[in-house]
Amino acid sequence: MPNSPAPRRIDILAYANAQLLDVTGPAQVFATANDLRPRGSPPPYEIAIVADEGAGTGAGAVVTSSRVTLHAAPLPDADAPLHTLVVAGGWGIRDACTRPALVEWVRRRAGVAARTASVCSGAFLLAEAGLLDGRRAVTHWQRTAEFTARYPAVRLDPDPIFIRDGTVWTSAGITAGIDLALALVEEDLGRAHALAVARHLVVFLKRPGGQAQFSTALALQTADERFERLHAWITENIGRDLSLAVLAEQAGMSLRSFSRRYRAATGHTPARAVETLRVEAARRLIEDGVPITRAWHRCGFGSEETMRRTFVRTLGVSPQAYRERFSR
Repeated sequence: MPNSPAPRRIDILAYANAQLLDVTGPAQVFATANDLRPRGSPPPYEIAIVADEGAGTGAGAVVTSSRVTLHAAPLPDADAPLHTLVVAGGWGIRDACTRPALVEWVRRRAGVAARTASVCSGAFLLAEAGLLDGRRAVTHWQRTAEFTARYPAVRLDPDPIFIRDGTVWTSAGITAGIDLALALVEEDLGRAHALAVARHLVVFLKRPGGQAQFSTALALQTADERFERLHAWITENIGRDLSLAVLAEQAGMSLRSFSRRYRAATGHTPARAVETLRVEAARRLIEDGVPITRAWHRCGFGSEETMRRTFVRTLGVSPQAYRERFSR
C-alpha cells in the first residue's frame, strides 16, 4: 500500500537462563496486535527475539530457565533502526550483566530506540548499562533489596506493575511483562486496539501500571490453613461486620488466641488485614466503574468518609483520585 507506515521494529533480548514468559509474553502481545490489525493494513510490528553468541547451546539457540529452547536471531548492529528494545529478566541476568560487550550493546541500542523497556529482573541489565540512573524504576519484588544495593542511583519503587519514566519503561515480575506490552500497544495503536488484544489473549484485566505487584490476599498467605480459609471467607463477606469477635468465631479460636496467632502467622493485626482487604475490594470496584457512593457500602467501610481516609492512609490518594487514574 502506498504511504503505509513501516512496521515498528521490536527487539526482545534473550540470554541463557532467561525467564521464558518474560520473552514470549510480550512477543505474543505484539504478535496478536499484528493479527488484529484492520484488514488490508500492514502489520504494526516487526518482532525479533535476539541474543548474543553466549546465550545458549549453539548458534541461535537460547536455553531458558524452564529448559525450553528458543530460536533467536544474532544481535543486530547496535546502530540499526529500532523502535522498541525489550530486555527480558530471569536467573541468567546476573551473568548477562557481567558481559561488557552485551552491556555496551544494550547501552547503544537504547540510544537508537524510541523507547526501551525491561521485564522483571531485566531492569538489572538496563541499570548496568546506566540507563536507569536518576530514573524511577521497578523490578520483581523479591529482588528489590539486591537491586537497591547494586544500583543506588536508581529511584526504585518496589510496588507498581510497571513504571514509565520518559522513554524508559520497567516492569515487575514475569506476567507484568504482558501488562507492559499491552500499555506499549495502547501508546502506539490506541486503547481500543490494546483492549482487543487483551480480550483475544483472555487476559482478565489490562492492569494499570500503578497497581500493586501482588494482591493483599497473596501478601497475607500463611502456612496455617485456618487463616487461608478465613481470608477467603472475609473476601466473600467483605461488606459484613468483620469485628475481631466475628473473625475469631469464624476461625474457631478465642479472641486472645486468635489475635496472637494471627499476627504471628501474617505479621498483621486482624483489623489491619481487614482494612487492606477492604481497600483492595474497593479498588477493584472503582476500576470497574462502580460509583464511589456504592463502593464504600459494598466493601463495609461504614461511610464514604471512612473509605476516603483509609484510601489516603494506605494508598496516598483519595478514592476520587484513584478513580480518575485507574477507572476503565
